[in-house]
Amino acid sequence: MDVKFTEEDKYYIAKKKVENIKGFYGNLTSYIFVNIILIIINLWTSPEYLWFFWPLLWWGIGVVFHGLKVFDVFPVLGKDWEERKIKELMEKEKENQNKWQ
Repeated sequence: MDVKFTEEDKYYIAKKKVENIKGFYGNLTSYIFVNIILIIINLWTSPEYLWFFWPLLWWGIGVVFHGLKVFDVFPVLGKDWEERKIKELMEKEKENQNKWQ
């Protein structure tokens, strides 16, 4: 199943990709600045208990997965996986229709 994209489709796909990358960089920037503030607050108010690493760790894991998805490094949920799954589901549907005829 070969799909031909028009120039408008290609533009929309590229625009969506740029929006996703922009969203990732926004998330990364927020992560850096908020965690710097949390580190400062933690060290100033209760240096005997370092709690700042918890949001640093968990939000950091989220940022990593966000980056992997945006830059197509995460193969399980990438475009290729989506295309394969769509083809698989279409074939199953076709088999089920032929089964009852």
